[in-house]
Amino acid sequence: MSNVNFDETLVLKNIEGENSSDILNYMAKNLYNKGFVKVSYADAVIAREKKFATGLPTEGYGVAIPHTDIEHVNQSAISVGILKNPVDFGIMGEETEKTPVKLVFMLAMHDSHSQLKMLQSLMGIFQDEEVLRYLANEESEVKIKEEVSKRLNLNHVKGGE
Repeated sequence: MSNVNFDETLVLKNIEGENSSDILNYMAKNLYNKGFVKVSYADAVIAREKKFATGLPTEGYGVAIPHTDIEHVNQSAISVGILKNPVDFGIMGEETEKTPVKLVFMLAMHDSHSQLKMLQSLMGIFQDEEVLRYLANEESEVKIKEEVSKRLNLNHVKGGE
């Protein structure tokens, strides 16, 4: 998948927050500071998460894939957040059920076809407990970026090039 911005500055480790909104705000602010999303993105992704939860109780570590409508995005990007301690996110397709999430894959896609394709690609990562364990425990942002890029077939943009 080309034209998706992803480098080690979009890998955020040891994120702390009281709830999912804290986590989403923190990650969205990083995307905004890099110019990938509009100022409206953070509020839009939090509102969408409340209405359509994205938490998945996967084997090993729970994951979430927050995203929102394309009008809040300037350039396609993905950000990976590794939480210091798991935070409850609503479970996708459930009304009230929650799951503790350790890994957050925040999507900022510029067109809906790319968003669907990215969600499908991410499912491959989510079904591999060994990969989730690696991502949750790897110390190097660069190695996390390389593993995710390889798994998602990203022609990633490297910082400084």
